[in-house]
Amino acid sequence: MPTPLEVLREATRGSQYENQLWLVGGVVRDELLFGTSPKDYDLTLEGDALACAQFLFERGVSSISPVVYPRFGTAMLQVLGEPVELASARAESYAEDSRKPDTRPATLFEDARRRDFTVNALMRNLHTGELFDPLETGLDDLKAEVLRTPLDPDTTFFDDPLRMLRAVRFKHKLHFSFVEGIEPSIRRNAMRLKVISPERITEELMKMLALPNADEALRDLQELGLTAEFMPEMDAMVGVNQGDWHHLDVFGHTLAVVKSCPPDRPDLKLAALFHDIGKPPTRFVDDQGRIRFFGHEAVGASIAGRVLQRLHFANRDIDFVQLLVKNHMRIGSAEKWSATAIRRLIRDMGGRIDDLLLLCEADQNGQKATAPKLDFRNIREQVDSVRQVTPKEALESPLSGNQIMEVLNIETGPEVGNAKTYLTELVLEGELAPDDEDGARKRLEAWRKSTKP
Repeated sequence: MPTPLEVLREATRGSQYENQLWLVGGVVRDELLFGTSPKDYDLTLEGDALACAQFLFERGVSSISPVVYPRFGTAMLQVLGEPVELASARAESYAEDSRKPDTRPATLFEDARRRDFTVNALMRNLHTGELFDPLETGLDDLKAEVLRTPLDPDTTFFDDPLRMLRAVRFKHKLHFSFVEGIEPSIRRNAMRLKVISPERITEELMKMLALPNADEALRDLQELGLTAEFMPEMDAMVGVNQGDWHHLDVFGHTLAVVKSCPPDRPDLKLAALFHDIGKPPTRFVDDQGRIRFFGHEAVGASIAGRVLQRLHFANRDIDFVQLLVKNHMRIGSAEKWSATAIRRLIRDMGGRIDDLLLLCEADQNGQKATAPKLDFRNIREQVDSVRQVTPKEALESPLSGNQIMEVLNIETGPEVGNAKTYLTELVLEGELAPDDEDGARKRLEAWRKSTKP
């Protein structure tokens, strides 16, 4: 089966676009570094990319009509199920209060100068295979494994502040280093992140959390002053001493927990990032000189919700993080659990108990070696044992809300929820069978009498 690039090459052979299309960016960089390329393709040409996209669509190359962005001279196609972006070579200029540039048609050299890093400005001709280094430094920087901006870094980062986040991500994705001048420039321009939309910041953050060395990227974000601009709550963890069980401050411990999460679980790493964010505002020292953080899990869940809403995360992601943060202290220090406690935890976690155990195990791994340790394999065996013999209905009230209202002769309101919770707790404690509706009615009537003033 042909590749998208082969289809594009054949479709433009013999046309005005032959030898005029250049692959650029990550597809060229990663091919040179790793012998692989991403499954999205960026191509540029000195000419009208929108007209080229329409040409390809009319030839049946793209399965979708071109999605065009005339202001930027770009068009999106889909070739053999893979996204392809065509862009006219352009030069850009930026207003101080925006990252959206004014553009004009330009040469390949000018187009390379507007990009974020020299290693991302390398080009390869679609038809001839010629490798082109328009800035004459990209190949050397690739071999030296360094990130360098095409222009003075202050200009590059001021024009598009998102490039500062990309600098951190590429540094740790590629295991490159910054050339001299990059770090101080990021610190000088960090406040420019205020012109970046929350969605773009979130996208970069999640790409970093997807890296195996996400903890290192997060440390750079903090040390370079970037988190102070979009997540100052993280900076508040720096330097907060935790006491006996910890050899690191709250921030250092948080990074250790992120590192201990499964590498392919950016969602779990996000929860790890927030799991102790409630410690700074709850820290106090008791009469015996011990450091305490009572209630930090509830405070942390609230803070996490505010931060993630501010960054425009999806509600499902916010709910997931808050659920884990709020419950991450429930495992406690007990090695042996009762079936009732496990059923209650299964019920409260709503199918996320395995994720909670992963987070709690990572949390434990982030403590110093001499801290007490739980055997999480044993805990998982206990949970699995209870889960196998506990149907979903065994975690619920035998009576529905409507049935409760009928028994108690009440309207919709808080009392219905309280009654349902009471019956559910009886089921969890083993005092009431999950299908015993008659028994539930009797217990409910007795509960009503005992709670009447």
